[in-house]
Amino acid sequence: MSGATQFAVNGSPVEITGNHPHLLSALRDELNITSPKDGCSPSGQCGCCTVLVDGRAIVACQQSVESCQDKEITTLEGLPETERQQFADAFAACGGLQCGFCIPGIVMRAHHQIAKKGADLTRESMAPHLGAHLCRCTGYVKILDAIEAVAHNTPVEPPKVQGGVGARGMKYEAQPLTLGDRDYVDDIRVAGMLHAALHLTEHTRAQIKGINVAPAESAPGVISVFTAAHIPGELRSGLIHKDWPLMIPVGGMTSYGGDVLAIVVAETREQARSAAELIEVDYGVQSPVVDPVAALQPDSPIAVWGTDSNVLSVSAYERNERQSVDEALAASAHVVSETFTTQRIEHAFLEPESTLAVPSGEGEGQTLHVYSGGQGVWDDRNDIAAILDIDRERVTVELVSNGGAFGGKEDMSNQGHASLAAWLLNQPVKCTLSREESFRMHAKRHPITLEVKAGCDAEGVLTGLHVRAIGDSGAYASVGMKVLERAAGHVAGPYRWQSLDIEATAVRTNNPVCGAFRGFGANQAQFATEGVIDRLAELAGIDRWEFRRKNVILPGDIWGPGQIMDDGAGGARECLDAIKTDYENALASGRAVGLAIGMKNSGLGNGFREVCGAVVRFRGDGRVEVRHGWTEMGQGVHTVALQVAAQELNIDAERIDVIVDTTRELGFGQTTGSRGTLMTAGSVAAACEAALAADCAVDVDHHGEYVVDWTQHLGDPEHPNPTIHSCFSYAAQLVEIDPDSGAIDRVLAVHDVGKAVNPTLVEGQIQGSVHMGLGYAISEEFPSDEHGMPTATTLRQLGIPRAKDIPTIDVKVVEVPQPRSPYGIKGVGEIGLVPTAPAIAGALYDLDGERRRTLPMRRQ
Repeated sequence: MSGATQFAVNGSPVEITGNHPHLLSALRDELNITSPKDGCSPSGQCGCCTVLVDGRAIVACQQSVESCQDKEITTLEGLPETERQQFADAFAACGGLQCGFCIPGIVMRAHHQIAKKGADLTRESMAPHLGAHLCRCTGYVKILDAIEAVAHNTPVEPPKVQGGVGARGMKYEAQPLTLGDRDYVDDIRVAGMLHAALHLTEHTRAQIKGINVAPAESAPGVISVFTAAHIPGELRSGLIHKDWPLMIPVGGMTSYGGDVLAIVVAETREQARSAAELIEVDYGVQSPVVDPVAALQPDSPIAVWGTDSNVLSVSAYERNERQSVDEALAASAHVVSETFTTQRIEHAFLEPESTLAVPSGEGEGQTLHVYSGGQGVWDDRNDIAAILDIDRERVTVELVSNGGAFGGKEDMSNQGHASLAAWLLNQPVKCTLSREESFRMHAKRHPITLEVKAGCDAEGVLTGLHVRAIGDSGAYASVGMKVLERAAGHVAGPYRWQSLDIEATAVRTNNPVCGAFRGFGANQAQFATEGVIDRLAELAGIDRWEFRRKNVILPGDIWGPGQIMDDGAGGARECLDAIKTDYENALASGRAVGLAIGMKNSGLGNGFREVCGAVVRFRGDGRVEVRHGWTEMGQGVHTVALQVAAQELNIDAERIDVIVDTTRELGFGQTTGSRGTLMTAGSVAAACEAALAADCAVDVDHHGEYVVDWTQHLGDPEHPNPTIHSCFSYAAQLVEIDPDSGAIDRVLAVHDVGKAVNPTLVEGQIQGSVHMGLGYAISEEFPSDEHGMPTATTLRQLGIPRAKDIPTIDVKVVEVPQPRSPYGIKGVGEIGLVPTAPAIAGALYDLDGERRRTLPMRRQ
């Protein structure tokens, strides 16, 4: 772009003088209009940057600045205030948002359609118009509810944040999120802020012989270029093993396609990104290790620099009630042997990773304030301090509620790079990844191959289960060993088995790193489990529902690795009973039907002592601060904290501010494993109790703590009946396929959540999980090439279902309280999609008689 471009924005004339690749950049970076979000520029495939150009809805990242000369641009800020309020109220009241990142763009699309069609617009006619938009959180159900309410001018209950556990109230910050008024990290601007861009490796396994940064240093606007040689402290970080290098130094080896070689800091983002491309690297390319089975062979090269084995972990256990697994299977009336294969999946959270690091002070008094959207701000702080070789007290990490995560923001991404650059320059530095960089850098869902052999007797009682699983964990550890450990435990499913022999191996390769992702190994494992359950039921001549109910775990039963189940286990049978009528009606009406049940732990378990702190602080101005240790990423953990505090303190929820930062030692570990709700509820309730005991003294930190310390490790020889996890949630799902069209047209999800803290948010979590489960089952994949380099560069290439692809999703909530859990709470975020893929596999078999054993199950 050359010269100035003039147009009007929200009725006011503007002149654009900067060099911008598209209209979105001009709006955000020059005009500081931040309601249009950047989720994928310049590909235009997420819809988050939708604006109006002369009244037409367009994605701003695909509109050149020059093409807007003399035109009228309207952003969400420019809509009439009455209409803005109507959208904000409808989305808040209907629960039409979770993380909120995609919503301002969807509101602009809805505004455009309502202006054209008025009350004639229905949810059915609106869904195709959301084809340009991606929402990873909601499943679109409540989004369409909200749009329809606005189109029909339907009065909604005045949205209000309700106090009280079990109350239906709006999500904390729902209205500003709807309007794009609540900042994400990339929306924050501070004086003197510079921009960082990263130079990633071109090869997944190569020695770095030299890095020539001179071409980048001499590029326009560049302030400095940093390599691993500039790191004053630790090179590596990691959640469990400190094996993930911040940058690969000269003389080191790359291990996957997301390895960083250099950081370029410049005056603008575009200058930094352009200069980063100029860096010259001398590689000694070596053959990558991309086959996890081959990686286990003695003659395989070591895949990952700095390690001495391609075996990341082995999780194994045996349990025999009366006889060995081999004996149990030999005596079984029916035996099934199958190999199931699941695929690598990208999280596709809508907000790419962004970090802003702001230093202050000089010398020994220099400190650093980091704005992070990560899932564990205390881990971020600790690793940043180690990288900089400074005391942790000199680093504060403040959570900025993020635009989705699903496990993909547990590992540090660019927090270390932004912090290093800001610290060395003593200037604020922001680093925001492009969508392709995000794809390459953060961890994915594990592809796992499971060889399963299972049996039952003539009456359909389950006997033996033998499983050998191999998971491709990619290069660095992340939490890969824990994912395979979780798969090993959960492959038993919510069933009683007489004998089990289970082994799950996590393997290092040069493929994309794999780590935490909603379901955390339970998805992959129970796709296989439910597959063999369907096959055994057929061999035994027993109805699928009846077979499951005959074998489902009950309180007092011994499950999987030997855990004696508590009263919370009654939720599995309750879910089956709640789905029975719909199952029978679907069969009677001639539908192709699939049924599956699942279980998923909440918390870390396995002998880990889990601690969560919270602080309640009454301020002099009448506001009440509630501080806790968990990341808000759309799931509603801030809303949980607020509702608990309002109930326990008996105050108006509108008085409460929810804050997460590292100024207090409240958090230990990641917001993961569906533990945020129960841990937050327990710790906030304890802090409220402390506040009441002190007569709610003003300007005092009233501290409370919730601890889970009664679990044991998988395979612990000292505990023949180990309590692997403190809590499980359960679900049953029914999938119906139209036998004429072959289309999935209904999913019924019945979920035991222990206690629904906020039923509206619970329903939205389940609907969003089912949407994710549909993609996982049918169409989604994140492949890599023969060198381990990802081949997908845009969101469309991932195969994520859009609004028009989503069947009816009905939700029934079951509440079987969990003993020793605050308010009886269980988890909901991860269990949501565990039964979806096997239920779809069962429905497809009912449709065409073909058994599925590989994901995704694309139907040609």
